Amino acid sequence: MINLQSTRLDLHLLSLTDLDEVHKLHSFPAVDEFNTLGIPQNMAHTQSIIEPWVSEHQKLDAKQYTFTIRTKGTDDFVGLIVLKLGSIKFQNGEVWFKLNPNMWGKGYCTEALKLVLAFGFDELKLHRIEAGCAVDNVGSGRVLEKAGMTKEGRKRKVLPLKTGWSDNFEYAILNSDPRF
Repeated sequence: MINLQSTRLDLHLLSLTDLDEVHKLHSFPAVDEFNTLGIPQNMAHTQSIIEPWVSEHQKLDAKQYTFTIRTKGTDDFVGLIVLKLGSIKFQNGEVWFKLNPNMWGKGYCTEALKLVLAFGFDELKLHRIEAGCAVDNVGSGRVLEKAGMTKEGRKRKVLPLKTGWSDNFEYAILNSDPRF
């Protein structure tokens, strides 16, 4: 079982016991604003989304690690953070995250991202980890930069959001880059 810890946070692999909290997270309009998943129709819809994520953890050669982010001590659900592995040859991965809006602005996301980046580089021996965010998603861009990621470019009209097609900023960090 993989557990990542900081002074304030515990990250555990997602399980079906987290279904209710993940459903609530995906149901916040503020979380959905820059998310291509959309608000789930019901709990069964959310379950159909997370079941493949949970089953991926059972594989010896897992290609995705989906972590719940919880506060130490109080065990409050903060959100989700994911590391999806790319090609073995390229030793790369991609991160994404979603946080409960009540937890925004407290540094939890940056702290969780640093844990996942360290896991990717130190445990999985990745060379490069990427992330993207809608150009109007200023908060996520700040999180990526605070965690040491570099803005490398902009993809045009790549995200199908409720408001229409959005450009996406591309970020990355290399194992050889200075660590947070």
